[in-house]
Amino acid sequence: EVQLVESGGGLVQPGGSLRLSCAASGFTFSNYAMGWVRQAPGKGLEWVSSITSAGSSENYADSVRGRFTISRDNAKNTLYLQMNILKPEDTAVYSCAKIKIGFYYSAWGNFNYLEVRGQGTLVTVSS
Repeated sequence: EVQLVESGGGLVQPGGSLRLSCAASGFTFSNYAMGWVRQAPGKGLEWVSSITSAGSSENYADSVRGRFTISRDNAKNTLYLQMNILKPEDTAVYSCAKIKIGFYYSAWGNFNYLEVRGQGTLVTVSS
Protein backbone atom coordinates (compact mmCIF):
# COMPACT_ATOMS: atom_id res chain seq x y z
CA GLU A 1 0.00 0.00 0.00
CA VAL A 2 1.34 3.40 -0.99
CA GLN A 3 1.60 5.75 1.98
CA LEU A 4 2.75 9.33 2.36
CA VAL A 5 2.91 10.64 5.92
CA GLU A 6 3.72 14.29 6.57
CA SER A 7 5.10 15.77 9.77
CA GLY A 8 6.64 18.98 11.06
CA GLY A 9 3.75 21.40 10.90
CA GLY A 10 2.74 23.70 13.72
CA LEU A 11 2.29 27.27 14.87
CA VAL A 12 5.06 29.72 13.99
CA GLN A 13 5.38 33.50 14.12
CA PRO A 14 5.74 35.54 10.94
CA GLY A 15 9.36 35.49 9.82
CA GLY A 16 9.94 32.11 11.40
CA SER A 17 10.93 28.77 9.90
CA LEU A 18 9.63 25.23 9.77
CA ARG A 19 10.85 22.04 8.14
CA LEU A 20 8.28 19.61 6.85
CA SER A 21 9.01 15.93 6.22
CA CYS A 22 7.14 13.33 4.19
CA ALA A 23 7.85 9.66 4.80
CA ALA A 24 7.04 7.50 1.79
CA SER A 25 6.41 3.76 1.68
CA GLY A 26 4.85 1.14 -0.54
CA PHE A 27 6.57 2.17 -3.78
CA THR A 28 10.05 2.75 -5.19
CA PHE A 29 10.49 6.32 -3.99
CA SER A 30 13.58 7.03 -6.09
CA ASN A 31 11.64 6.38 -9.32
CA TYR A 32 9.14 9.17 -8.79
CA ALA A 33 9.12 12.93 -8.91
CA MET A 34 7.49 14.33 -5.79
CA GLY A 35 5.91 17.59 -4.76
CA TRP A 36 4.31 19.66 -2.06
CA VAL A 37 0.88 21.22 -2.42
CA ARG A 38 -1.12 23.26 0.07
CA GLN A 39 -4.68 24.25 0.77
CA ALA A 40 -5.49 27.33 2.77
CA PRO A 41 -8.75 27.57 4.72
CA GLY A 42 -11.62 28.15 2.31
CA LYS A 43 -9.38 28.06 -0.77
CA GLY A 44 -8.44 25.59 -3.47
CA LEU A 45 -5.41 23.37 -3.84
CA GLU A 46 -2.20 25.20 -4.74
CA TRP A 47 1.17 23.99 -5.93
CA VAL A 48 4.13 24.85 -3.71
CA SER A 49 7.12 22.98 -5.11
CA SER A 50 8.22 19.85 -6.92
CA ILE A 51 11.44 17.91 -7.40
CA THR A 52 12.54 15.34 -9.95
CA SER A 53 13.16 11.72 -9.00
CA ALA A 54 16.94 12.15 -8.68
CA GLY A 55 16.62 15.59 -7.12
CA SER A 56 18.37 17.25 -10.02
CA SER A 57 15.68 19.84 -10.77
CA GLU A 58 13.19 21.78 -8.68
CA ASN A 59 10.19 23.99 -9.38
CA TYR A 60 8.64 26.57 -7.09
CA ALA A 61 5.50 28.66 -7.05
CA ASP A 62 6.25 32.36 -7.39
CA SER A 63 4.76 32.97 -3.96
CA VAL A 64 7.39 30.82 -2.20
CA ARG A 65 10.44 31.05 -4.48
CA GLY A 66 13.47 32.25 -2.53
CA ARG A 67 11.89 31.36 0.82
CA PHE A 68 11.17 27.62 0.52
CA THR A 69 13.53 24.81 -0.46
CA ILE A 70 12.47 21.32 -1.47
CA SER A 71 14.81 18.36 -1.11
CA ARG A 72 14.75 14.60 -0.88
CA ASP A 73 16.75 11.73 0.56
CA ASN A 74 16.16 8.69 -1.62
CA ALA A 75 18.08 6.45 0.78
CA LYS A 76 15.59 7.35 3.52
CA ASN A 77 12.49 7.52 1.27
CA THR A 78 11.82 11.00 2.59
CA LEU A 79 10.83 14.32 1.05
CA TYR A 80 11.45 17.64 2.80
CA LEU A 81 10.30 21.23 2.58
CA GLN A 82 12.35 23.87 4.37
CA MET A 83 10.21 26.95 4.85
CA ASN A 84 11.85 30.23 5.85
CA ILE A 85 10.57 33.78 6.28
CA LEU A 86 7.06 32.47 6.76
CA LYS A 87 4.14 34.80 6.18
CA PRO A 88 0.54 34.65 7.43
CA GLU A 89 -0.56 33.85 3.87
CA ASP A 90 1.48 30.63 4.06
CA THR A 91 -1.05 29.27 6.55
CA ALA A 92 -2.44 26.06 5.06
CA VAL A 93 -2.50 22.29 5.21
CA TYR A 94 0.61 21.09 3.40
CA SER A 95 0.55 17.70 1.67
CA CYS A 96 3.20 15.78 -0.19
CA ALA A 97 2.30 14.10 -3.45
CA LYS A 98 3.59 11.41 -5.78
CA ILE A 99 3.68 12.61 -9.38
CA LYS A 100 2.74 10.26 -12.20
CA ILE A 101 5.82 9.21 -14.17
CA GLY A 102 6.24 11.29 -17.30
CA PHE A 103 4.04 14.15 -16.13
CA TYR A 104 6.43 16.21 -13.99
CA TYR A 105 5.68 19.50 -15.76
CA SER A 106 2.09 18.66 -16.75
CA ALA A 107 1.21 18.08 -13.11
CA TRP A 108 1.61 21.81 -12.43
CA GLY A 109 -1.38 22.42 -14.67
CA ASN A 110 -3.45 19.40 -13.68
CA PHE A 111 -3.70 17.92 -10.21
CA ASN A 112 -5.04 14.71 -11.74
CA TYR A 113 -1.40 13.78 -12.39
CA LEU A 114 -0.83 13.51 -8.64
CA GLU A 115 -1.22 9.78 -8.11
CA VAL A 116 -1.25 9.87 -4.31
CA ARG A 117 -1.43 12.65 -1.76
CA GLY A 118 -0.84 12.42 1.99
CA GLN A 119 -3.25 13.58 4.69
CA GLY A 120 -1.27 16.73 5.26
CA THR A 121 0.18 18.71 8.13
CA LEU A 122 -1.17 22.07 9.28
CA VAL A 123 1.08 25.10 9.21
CA THR A 124 -0.22 28.19 10.97
CA VAL A 125 1.69 31.45 10.70
CA SER A 126 0.43 33.95 13.24
CA SER A 127 1.64 36.29 15.94
